[in-house]
Amino acid sequence: MEQAVYHTPALLDATIDALNVRSDGTYVDVTFGGGGHSRAILSRLGNNGRLYGMDQDMDAWSQRVQGDARFTFVHGNFAYLQNFMRYYGVDEVDGIVADLGVSFHHFDTAERGFSFRADAPLDMRMNRAAHLDARTVLATYSQEQLADVLYLYGELRQSRRIADALVKARETAPLTTTGDLVKVLTPMLHPAQEKKELAQVFQALRIEVNGELDALRRLLEQSLRVLSVGGRLAIITYHSLEDRLVKNFMRSGNTQGKIEKDFYGRVNNPLRVVNNRVITPSDDEVARNPRSRSAKLRVAELVSRPDKADSPNNKS
Repeated sequence: MEQAVYHTPALLDATIDALNVRSDGTYVDVTFGGGGHSRAILSRLGNNGRLYGMDQDMDAWSQRVQGDARFTFVHGNFAYLQNFMRYYGVDEVDGIVADLGVSFHHFDTAERGFSFRADAPLDMRMNRAAHLDARTVLATYSQEQLADVLYLYGELRQSRRIADALVKARETAPLTTTGDLVKVLTPMLHPAQEKKELAQVFQALRIEVNGELDALRRLLEQSLRVLSVGGRLAIITYHSLEDRLVKNFMRSGNTQGKIEKDFYGRVNNPLRVVNNRVITPSDDEVARNPRSRSAKLRVAELVSRPDKADSPNNKS
């Protein structure tokens, strides 16, 4: 039986080209996954180059690069990037790459609960050691909290109606599997939009369970203190919430997206946007890898480093 592909990275060549990899540089792939981006970076590194591959899911350990002294696997959430780099004695790096979202492995491993296409436990944790799972969210959140999660993270217009149905359903019987959840949702969904809206609900719960947007904000903020001047940040997003946050950060240098100017009216941004137009997959890539369809790559270069001591997140 042929082994399933762990993950096929989107925009692989464009991402590695945009990183402008130096042979003796130090890089971090903060979403190691199946190791596609990491192996491509290693192919451009010389003997003095270094690569750290981070992943909070220990399943990625099986995909790690073995027998290469230039590579170190780091089990951890990229929200703590700066702490991990300190631990390994790294003051600054020449590039950071993040391929956000969910790997093929998560979607295709039914028992992880990320997909509505198979009946499985309501889990959705990227880090299986984490305490919060989708079942707990659906069992304990108030109707208002559920509605907020669905609206903010799933961008569902009928979030309040769905939240009401979920609360009423759990009063009759606990929602323990993805099948239980789909059974509650299906009667409220238009047949032509059913798959799209199911995906939006599952996305919203997954983001909440894993604290994805908060982790992304922390990664972006720490990138200003971890990158060397001239170092590059390359991020691939898959939905508008991530992409908006990344775009605004790269244009402003802060996660609020607030453009700050100096006394002379010049924009005060430690970053330079490398690709003013977002990079998306070609038709050929989408044909080969349909799951890359929604991928967007944005790249920025650090042009000045803020004072670490002045950063409010220095202790993160």
